[in-house]
Amino acid sequence: MRMISGIKKTFIILLMLLLTFTGYVFVETANTKNMTIRQRVLKAVYPAFTWWNRITGKNVRVFTNENPAPPPQSIYDFSIQLNNGDSLSFSAFKGKKLLLVNTASDCGFTDQYSELQQLYEENKDRLVVIGFPANDFKQQEKGTDEEIAQFCKLNYGVTFPLAKKSSVVPGPQQHPVFQWLTDKTKNGWTSKKPGWNFSKYLVNENGVLVNYFDPSVSPTGKEVKAAIKK
Repeated sequence: MRMISGIKKTFIILLMLLLTFTGYVFVETANTKNMTIRQRVLKAVYPAFTWWNRITGKNVRVFTNENPAPPPQSIYDFSIQLNNGDSLSFSAFKGKKLLLVNTASDCGFTDQYSELQQLYEENKDRLVVIGFPANDFKQQEKGTDEEIAQFCKLNYGVTFPLAKKSSVVPGPQQHPVFQWLTDKTKNGWTSKKPGWNFSKYLVNENGVLVNYFDPSVSPTGKEVKAAIKK
């Protein structure tokens, strides 16, 4: 009888915790639109998820180009297709920094969309943020270009450019910009491929790749802000 009573108490406690967590998720995501349950949960737990990654040292690395020099291939030679069908030439961004980020809608880091938007708005005079939606990591971006654009605008107010959905990891389908970012013979510095969704590459005003930030490094964190101010 005591064992049965203990099981009941444990069940009741677990049920209360589940109901409390469910309530927290729906309160935290009350203003979201067209989000799945998974997306709501990921958005609600993002602060704890990021904190845990930092505590455990997962995806928190920052790499810096200590000897920036003109790359063998200029990034300003690239033009990309945006998810609305328009074309965007990188030559238009000479004199500004570029933060290039592979993104996804169903990732633990998806809430960084809001941080990227904040960073973009605060530094429009010196920085351009460009997102590259990709389904490379655990198929966490299954949406169409139209669905991705709507999701980002409705839930995160994204106004920075989003490229047409592509692949960002090395392979025959890799986006040309990420071929440049992940090939030392082209960018002149590193062959570091994205560690996961929301890996960040910073290109300076002269078209030189100067930083790589792991996914757990917040776009509004001290590491990124310091690099932008240089």
